[in-house]
Amino acid sequence: MSMRKLLIFSLFTIHYSLFTAPSPAATGEFDFDRWNTILNQIQERAVAEKVDDRTINAAIQDAAFIPKIVWRDKNQAEFKLTLEEYLTKTVNATRIANGHKMRAKYPTLLNKVHQKYGVQPEVILAFWGMESNYGEYKAHYKLSDAFLTLIYEGRREQFFTDQLIALMKIASKNSMQIDGVKGSWAGAMGHFQFIPTTLQQYGADGNGDGRIDIINNISDAMYSAGNYLSKMGWNPHEKIVREVRLPENFDVSLCDGKTKKTLGHWAMMGISDVPSANMEAGLVCDAGANRAFLAYPNFYRVKKWNNSNSYAVAIALLSEQLAISN
Repeated sequence: MSMRKLLIFSLFTIHYSLFTAPSPAATGEFDFDRWNTILNQIQERAVAEKVDDRTINAAIQDAAFIPKIVWRDKNQAEFKLTLEEYLTKTVNATRIANGHKMRAKYPTLLNKVHQKYGVQPEVILAFWGMESNYGEYKAHYKLSDAFLTLIYEGRREQFFTDQLIALMKIASKNSMQIDGVKGSWAGAMGHFQFIPTTLQQYGADGNGDGRIDIINNISDAMYSAGNYLSKMGWNPHEKIVREVRLPENFDVSLCDGKTKKTLGHWAMMGISDVPSANMEAGLVCDAGANRAFLAYPNFYRVKKWNNSNSYAVAIALLSEQLAISN
């Protein structure tokens, strides 16, 4: 056994007892045949899709299995915060203050994104703050190794294979060193935490250098975020949510965000502060109905980014705070 294989095997066995074995390794031993088969298949597909040899070699030759990623994938937190708990955690004074600082730091860039894509500066800042705390979050994992590890685990093998191939094609096209691309354990990268297939589809060159680098280039990152939201149909003249008050004994099962009614219908059900307009909206609240929000079409565009009602409300409230002059 080579020293590298021995190292991988040792890391695997040390951590293996911490999680339930993935199906490819049901015996508790690292399956080198499966690992090598995966590497060969990735190499073959990358060659077929015209990824350059340098990128392929950098991803394959020094590939390493990362046991901690498998452990994290199998031990994702199952608890769920209430809407109010989530908003308290995410839309806090520090994040709001830092967002104002970033608006003062990048006024020209934010205005250019607004002019080109129709997405307001405060909205771009809200996504930036939520996704990476304005770039403060630093990824730790070599992204190609993270994808290979998750492919080996097998739970979403095809999805992560597609992500790795997309990453290799992005690195090849943009002359990036793939072995230097870091991301989250689940494969998101950069200021706005795009996965490779999203970047491949919506990435934009913000500084005109012919390359797209959403990790090291804030212009590319912001332009890509603006492009993504624009393609989702973003309406800059429309709110994301409106806070309303529910009557006593309101049926909170209607607060799922999926049930849509006209504003007039919601008002007839006793909801206060509903504006007069000829449109439909959903309704979001927590189980205690402490706070409730009408969800407008932009709300559902946010959910295409992250399919969470709480996340979409947080983006709305954070962007409203960042729109206020500091």
